[in-house]
Amino acid sequence: MTGAQAMIKALEMEGVDTIFGLPGGAILPTFDALYDSKQIKFILVRHEQGASHMADGYGRATGKPGVCLVTSGPAATNTVTGLATAFMDSAPMVCITGQVATTAIGSDAFQEADVCGITRPVTKHNYLIRDVRDIVRTVREAFYIARTGRPGPVLIDFPVNISRQTVEFEWPEEVHIRGYEIPSKGDKAQIQKAAELIKDSKRPVLYVGGGAVGSGANKEIFDFVEKTGIPITTTVLGLGIFPEDHPDSLRMLGMHGTVYANYSVQRSDLLIAVGARFDDRVTGNIEKFCPHAKIIHIDIDPASISKTVKVDVSIVGDVRHVMKDLNKIVSDKRQDITAWTDQIAEWKKKHPLKYKDSGDVIRQEYAIAKIGEVTKHKAVVTTGVGQHQMWAAQWYKFKAPRSMLTSGGLGTMGYGLPAAIGAQLGRPKETVVCIDGDGSVQMTICELTTAAYYKIPVKLFIMDNEYHGMVRQWQQLFYNNRLSGSVLGPSNPDFLKLAESHGVKALRCDKKDDVVPTIQKALEHDGPVLVHMVVAKEDNVYPMVPSGHALDQVMDMA
Repeated sequence: MTGAQAMIKALEMEGVDTIFGLPGGAILPTFDALYDSKQIKFILVRHEQGASHMADGYGRATGKPGVCLVTSGPAATNTVTGLATAFMDSAPMVCITGQVATTAIGSDAFQEADVCGITRPVTKHNYLIRDVRDIVRTVREAFYIARTGRPGPVLIDFPVNISRQTVEFEWPEEVHIRGYEIPSKGDKAQIQKAAELIKDSKRPVLYVGGGAVGSGANKEIFDFVEKTGIPITTTVLGLGIFPEDHPDSLRMLGMHGTVYANYSVQRSDLLIAVGARFDDRVTGNIEKFCPHAKIIHIDIDPASISKTVKVDVSIVGDVRHVMKDLNKIVSDKRQDITAWTDQIAEWKKKHPLKYKDSGDVIRQEYAIAKIGEVTKHKAVVTTGVGQHQMWAAQWYKFKAPRSMLTSGGLGTMGYGLPAAIGAQLGRPKETVVCIDGDGSVQMTICELTTAAYYKIPVKLFIMDNEYHGMVRQWQQLFYNNRLSGSVLGPSNPDFLKLAESHGVKALRCDKKDDVVPTIQKALEHDGPVLVHMVVAKEDNVYPMVPSGHALDQVMDMA
């Protein structure tokens, strides 16, 4: 068969059922082979960045690598933002890019770009296929690398002349990559040390990140909390690993986390970090972070251990396996932490999440809370980046893993809509909701056509406050309210007409009393829906830890 046919057959062998992409010259032989596939559904996007975010959303929602397929040059470079987004958040993904013929590489040929060089810093690994006999092995390795260990995006650059050559198809049943070893079980001695610290601690906190979601460790995390009674806080990417309505939940910590989560971490004597990387939005001022605590760090990536915060006990291994082993030996005969949990209960009572309620004006917090109630907190939620993202993290009340898909590390505006499309195709029987801002959504709003054409029933809620809201908030608080480049209102499109022009049902809501009926109407429609939610213009996200401050130096709503 041809190299292109071998590529498609290898993808089928990997169980791929959906590919997101857009054709072009250097990848046309592969698209021609894809035409004959009975297994793979192809989703034609309107921009290659959308393809990479869709593959990312599919990967996060399912745990299986999402796949995008684009041509060379500008098409390949358009995926870089999506690759970087997936890389920062450890999302499994395989991106296949066309490339000029191997004989033309380095000659500045039409639509040539050094894609491997460009993407090396933002991929877990990448390949340039130079021999047709390497195609199948490369695909096999790419998927293995993308989904194992700390997941991430892998890129395959596929020269057009290689795709036209012929090869005998041979499928390798096993994958062996020299130098690529995946730690599974944690060191028993280190796990024992962790158990001893847990037994002796009086003010422990469990801090859980996206690595626990990727590992599928929700049962082990729940069992640990139930057995020990240790309160749990999560990062934005860890949301859903533990039900947020549970009495032991501290909800999210960090810059816009709950006051009681931040106070608990800062005053703890033991912090148990599980699948988290001590991001600066979590730690605040690193010199003042967690000053009284010993730290246990459990992570599959040894490079993450003590990278930003020095830890006392490190356990390198798959989070699920390590927590399972830890649960077996963690002692029921431990220090009484009643005084600690009573203190936390007092902080919860004194510093609840709250927002101003003023007449018929729609507050984003209210609208998002109602989306949560109407969907019974069971939808898959994607977001853009900005104020709406933080309010979604605060007010949706997530109950299940892989239900909050957002750009946490890179902070990519425009992620929400295409990620929702990918997630919906990965989990077609579930409700998928995108909560986005009027600024963020316009980065990739062309993908409304994709949703309409394929009848993908995502529900897009645009929180329109006529600003780049988080930028405006920072300018108000720290730049004397000099609103430079953050005002959108005069230039925003008519979102209803825009949606209708794409063939998407459009609803408008500008009154508080209409919020719930509008949400219900959107969810009842069997196709994609855009809801234009006209919200309060100049609200700020609180609580907030200003940049450079300690985690407990919190600005809260008066």
